[in-house]
Order: sequence, then C-alpha cells, then structure tokens
Amino acid sequence: MFLKFFGLREQPFGVTPDPRFLYLSPAHREALASLYYGIETGRGFLALIAKPGMGKTTLLFHLLEKFRTTAKTAFLFQTQCTSREFMRFLLAELGYETRDHDFVRMHEEFNKHLLQEARAGHRFIVVVDEAQNLDASVLETIRLLSDFETPRAKLLQIVLAGQPELADKLASRHMAQLRQRVSLLNGLQPLSVEETKNYIEHRLQVAGYQGQELFTPQALAAIAGFTEGVPRNINNFCFNALSLAFALRQNSVDTAIVQEVISDLDITPYLSQNWLNEPIGPASAGFEDESIGHEQAVQDQANLRRMDGHRHRGPVRSVESIPGVAQRRAGSGGSLTPTEARAYLEQVARSLKNWQ
Repeated sequence: MFLKFFGLREQPFGVTPDPRFLYLSPAHREALASLYYGIETGRGFLALIAKPGMGKTTLLFHLLEKFRTTAKTAFLFQTQCTSREFMRFLLAELGYETRDHDFVRMHEEFNKHLLQEARAGHRFIVVVDEAQNLDASVLETIRLLSDFETPRAKLLQIVLAGQPELADKLASRHMAQLRQRVSLLNGLQPLSVEETKNYIEHRLQVAGYQGQELFTPQALAAIAGFTEGVPRNINNFCFNALSLAFALRQNSVDTAIVQEVISDLDITPYLSQNWLNEPIGPASAGFEDESIGHEQAVQDQANLRRMDGHRHRGPVRSVESIPGVAQRRAGSGGSLTPTEARAYLEQVARSLKNWQ
C-alpha cells in the first residue's frame, strides 16, 4: 500500500466517520458549537440538516465524544423501521434488555432508565442519524419521548440529523408539534477552494504526513472544483489520486494525475441502456436555451443512442475537449451553454458520419 511510500501512519482518506479527522470549517465549527450549547442548556430537540457527504456523522461522533464521561448516549442509524423496532433498537443501543416486550412495556422501560440516569446526575442524549428516512409514526414516537421531563429540565436531549428531505418532513403541517419542539436548527455548507486545501492538509497531518506539499496548488484547485467541496467526494478523490501517484512512483499529485482520476471516476461508460432511453429535452439535457426545440432534442436522443451502439468503433472526443468547457464545468454546476452544447452535438454528428 502507499502508506509507507508517502510516510503515512494510517489512511488519511478513509470511509469511516473517525472524529479524529474532523476538519472544522466555519460552518462545521458553528454547527458543533450550536449542538453542544443546545445539549448543555437542555434545549430538548436539536436538528442537523445537510446534503449527503458533508460530514454530519463524523461531526456527531465528535459531539458525543465530548459527553462520553458525563452522559448516557445512544447513536441510532437504523431509521427504516416501525415504532416498535425503533424502541427496541434504542434500548439495545443503551445496553438494556428488551426480551419480547411490547411497545408500551419498552416505553415504560425506557422511562425508568431515563429517571435513573437523571437521579445520578447524568445527561441522556439520543442521536438519530439519517432521520429523513423515518416514517411519520416513528417521528411521532420520538416526539413523545421528549415529553419525559421534570418541572425544571428536559430529561432527554434528542438530535435529529439528516438530509434536506428531513427539513421537508419537519415543514409538513402533520409534523407541526415536532417542528415546534426543535429549538436549534443547524446546517453544513460545502467547503470553499481554500477550505478544501486546508481539509486535505489537515487529514494528511492527522495521518502522520510530514513531508513537502503532497498536492500541487493546481491539483488542489482542480480537486476543489471537481468534488464541489463535499468532504466525502474529496476523500474518495484523494484516495484514488494517491493510489495512482504510488503506482506511478510519483512523490506528489499533479494536474496530470488529477485529470486521470477524473477520467477514472467518470460513470458515463457504465450507464445502462435504460438510462440512454430516458427522454432527452432542453431541460433534461442541461441546455439553457429552449430555442433548440423539440425536433432538435429528438435528433439529439437518436444520435446518443446510435453513439452507444458504436461506442467502441471509433474515437469520440469528450465534451471537455471543447475549448474552455472543462475549466468552466469545474467551477460551475456542470451545465453547458447553448454554444457548447451545439458544438458537442456537431462533433458527435461528425463522428457518426465517419462511422457510417
């Protein structure tokens, strides 16, 4: 493996939510501080909402580590379940025996342990990850758990973490009572170019790297653009980049390696015929100019299908080969301008004509 080659003690870009590798960008630092303060002051219900791959789970493990010696904690991620299954998962995570208890009995058992911890002076924290998958009935069960309280304090602190769909559920009129109980709502933002650079360097440092810059400035800028500042994407990309650099016996990752990894991570060649049969129109194709029209869209779809049938019969330049496209797509949402789209389609048409 490349660890010894690069002088690393451990894998810096792993896939597990290890809190030691948590990089606190301003948004992550603010969210962590808010959650910590909410638990310290006994606010009851807290929420953390962000898109996939933003580091929610790593941040939550880091949060619970701060309360490891002063609170009873439970971390739940089995969210596609019934209310009875949720209570069984919760009690099992806390180390309590459930046997064949029915829902009411498990509810009473949980309340008993909650009171015991409160009398011992311990906080009780339950974190529910991937909460966007919870059924409305299970969310109502969780809301009822928050009713365990004394006249002076909440006995239970609950953190709901999930993707933006969780916000949709909380905004539903059927969830009004739960939404009213969420006293602090936090989010996470993608990393900027500078934050991406700091994120990569932070993880390398934690993993024991002490040499010169392992990624060139140009490579870091390209990585930030391609990964869109999403920590999970950055980890995956950097792992592939270091693996390739090791295979090539290069001591640093440059733009050539970055471009090769971008090509390797391109999923387009593996798309099924079903995807190719999806209707292609101005909106779905990413065209910003609807003047291309329906007839042109139909022709584009036919060209793409024919191209798939001749995929290995001749060289086809990628859309990034159009001047300026790769650079612009790296820094934007990835859509093409009308001029770029037409240029690419003309290129495809010429290739198809040659194949014929």
